[in-house]
Amino acid sequence: MTDDIRERLHRTRRVATPWSDDATRGIGGTRLDALLAHWEHGYDWAVHERRIHELPWRTLRAGGTELRVIHQRSTDPGAPVVVLLHGWPDSVLRFERVLPLLTDLHVVVPALPGFPFAAPLTTPGMSADRIAGIVADALEELGHPRYTLSGGDVGGTVAELLAARHPDRVAALHLTNTAPQRALTADPARLAPDAADHLRRSARWFRTEGGYIAEQSTRPNTLAVALGDSPAGLAAWIVEKLESWSDGPAFTADELLTWVSAYWVTGTIGTSFATYAEPVDLPARIETPTVLSVFAHDLKPEPRSYAEAFLNVRDYVEHPAGGHFAAWEQPAAYAEDVRRAVRLGG
Repeated sequence: MTDDIRERLHRTRRVATPWSDDATRGIGGTRLDALLAHWEHGYDWAVHERRIHELPWRTLRAGGTELRVIHQRSTDPGAPVVVLLHGWPDSVLRFERVLPLLTDLHVVVPALPGFPFAAPLTTPGMSADRIAGIVADALEELGHPRYTLSGGDVGGTVAELLAARHPDRVAALHLTNTAPQRALTADPARLAPDAADHLRRSARWFRTEGGYIAEQSTRPNTLAVALGDSPAGLAAWIVEKLESWSDGPAFTADELLTWVSAYWVTGTIGTSFATYAEPVDLPARIETPTVLSVFAHDLKPEPRSYAEAFLNVRDYVEHPAGGHFAAWEQPAAYAEDVRRAVRLGG
């Protein structure tokens, strides 16, 4: 670690609250103190940086900007192409454990604009829809005219938009959730009873757990100052999500700090809010054949009937374990569902 971050960590001013170790109020003070101490004294970013650097990176000009992607090629030139799309608060690192399981496919993992390892984002307007166009242009530049898209969270929204924009290019979708924005506009009266129940559960989730969405979408500048200047603040904001959204102890201390450090060293926490702050207009329905993977401990597991209101769901796979970061938590199950989608797309 650099002297700068060690100094910042050493000078952290911990702020006491009456709920210091109440996990329902955010990250616990004892847990955060242990992580910060390890970050300052025991963690070595250089080791992880070398591993990340050794991934097969490519830099492309696409959609009027620069896009960095991991491009893992199969030895078979005619192998199917899969595009893995990450979300927030993660990065391409979400798919590190899946990549070794998909070596017989051509795999492209874009570092989405505004996120760690991407080119610096300096102008507004980087919506999920614009990102979808940039990814489509990059895949054309790579010589991939047809592909399967896989992802969830922000990446799932990008996948839906890309499929709607280029149905001739997207053979199939593999998603872990429908675009969350749909829950804000869907009419319960038009949904099946269990889908309407899911919509009500989602509304409760947004009220009790969605405060971060309100802040990131409405006041990104204010939040970026706090998190971009304080490694302790950044760790608290991200680690709370990584731990509470996953199924059990899915990360070691080093893994948590690598995902947090990715934001710190690239200075991208503020720009990662772009897809929250920029509006998105989703099509009412997408007819691309879709595999929906539902992991039991994800944020808002969806019944099939809900997804079918918006997507052409051909395969609905329920998994007893795994949470929001399923590609990391359950890589074998995730990879198998990717293959289901590849077969579905022919």
